[in-house]
Amino acid sequence: MKTSIITTKLENIADIKTDMANIDVAFSDICSVFRSKEAATEIARLEELAAQPDFWSNRENSTQTLKSLNQLRPRLSLFAEITALHENVHLTFDLMQAENDNSLLADLLDTMKKSAQKMSEFEISLLLDEKFDANSAIISIHPGAGGTESQDWAQMLMRMYTRWMEEHKFKYSIIDQLPGEEAGIKSVTILVNGLYAYGYLKSEKGVHRLVRISPFDANHRRHTSFASVDVLPQIEESEEIVIEEKDLKIDTYRSSGAGGQHVNVTDSAVRITHLPTGTIVQCQNERSQFSNKATAMKILQSKLAELSARKRQDEIDKVNGLKREIAWGSQIRSYTFHPYNLIKDHRTAYETGNVGPVMDGYIDEFVKNYLHFLKSSN
Repeated sequence: MKTSIITTKLENIADIKTDMANIDVAFSDICSVFRSKEAATEIARLEELAAQPDFWSNRENSTQTLKSLNQLRPRLSLFAEITALHENVHLTFDLMQAENDNSLLADLLDTMKKSAQKMSEFEISLLLDEKFDANSAIISIHPGAGGTESQDWAQMLMRMYTRWMEEHKFKYSIIDQLPGEEAGIKSVTILVNGLYAYGYLKSEKGVHRLVRISPFDANHRRHTSFASVDVLPQIEESEEIVIEEKDLKIDTYRSSGAGGQHVNVTDSAVRITHLPTGTIVQCQNERSQFSNKATAMKILQSKLAELSARKRQDEIDKVNGLKREIAWGSQIRSYTFHPYNLIKDHRTAYETGNVGPVMDGYIDEFVKNYLHFLKSSN
């Protein structure tokens, strides 16, 4: 299913009819893969289960029931919104034709554009069906070699992702950040809360390469910078990994800050080392040491789950005779700002020369193309 992009500069009825036909095809495709009546019936069944007095007696089943409800409800709601917009497109067009009233054209084009956008969102949601896609996410950004250049690039990526989060109404908190000495950041870890946060952001995991004229070079030479983006699903304790207290080394230290009255003067920041694996996580965004420890434990849970999954995959690859590439050795996406403007994803071959909106957080086309790429690869 492919949702057409509606242009706001349609000049005649023939163009409008063509785009309406594209919307009709996309809507028909959605209806063919999403059974709204069956979804409504399943929601009612799950809600009945959740209302039972002994619902929480089996924690694993109750967690899965609530997870299914949290996935189905917004999907059915979005489908209802798409259906209403689709009907409104035809009603407005018919009224404009019957009344010969071109003043309705702006409303028609706006409704067509919203309809296409919502159908594109729905298309992406149907692709998010892997095990942890519905989970919240933990995203970490680290600059590569190159000092200030790479640290500035890491901060540009941080801004791009936080803009995307704000646009999509995801709540996020920066749980650990180390500023660069002159500019940019040495590292940042962000907790992104919301349904399907991981499903969307998993497309960003890998090395991102920037080519530009450096603002830090007095000779205005072209520089290449790298930054690594890591994305993990937030794993609930019961889902995957059990952590023994004896395997942990917990250190506290004073949170860093920009200065002023809100600087934390107590040792509230927490660093946790998982001794068997050497995995280290830290958190300093909360004023409470207890809260920072709880957040750090969530991150550790997710990192250990990923480590376990990676080991299993390595064993499978070894049996199959496969050799996996080192992530740092091959970038997933290149951002070229000089001598021309181009952002290209090397996995999907999707590219755009419109770099401004992408750096402002409009990365949905990259996300969608990656999700289609994953489906076609399986």
